[in-house]
Amino acid sequence: MQTVARARFVRVSARKARQVLDAIRGKPVAEALATLQFTPRAAARLIEKVLRSAVANAEHNHQVRDLDTLRVSPAIADDGPSMKRVQPRAMGRAFFIKHRTSHLTIGVSDQTNGAGTTAAPPERPRPSAPGQAKAPSAKPAEGRARRPATRAPRSGQPGQRRPAGKRTGKGKD
Repeated sequence: MQTVARARFVRVSARKARQVLDAIRGKPVAEALATLQFTPRAAARLIEKVLRSAVANAEHNHQVRDLDTLRVSPAIADDGPSMKRVQPRAMGRAFFIKHRTSHLTIGVSDQTNGAGTTAAPPERPRPSAPGQAKAPSAKPAEGRARRPATRAPRSGQPGQRRPAGKRTGKGKD
């Protein structure tokens, strides 16, 4: 069973929230709450609220009574909309300020249902023999075309220098 809690439009940047979420991802709920309590960041207080909400959702919606089995499985901080403000500066200039927001998503799941295990990535095909070369594909290679190794000279004879302009170093005449 997996239970999710979300806090949207939270006034903390997603980058700062991700640093805190990386510290609690995969931990048991009791250990994650203790970590958040002693983390000296403003995002930790907001994430603690969302984690407590996810635990309460698990108790109410799925009748989970043993909270020792719950683990923090997905913990995501997505970018929200930015509030754009203008700060006036000297000589009529204006500096633009972005107040970033984020959407926090924290899920808890019980350990017995395989929350700690991840699916193995699919295997890639391997060549049949180690010394055998791969057959050329019929499809042309995608991407940018490569430049030729040598270039033609830009002007005049190869190796010829351009005449320098007249410079006297005396300023405008």
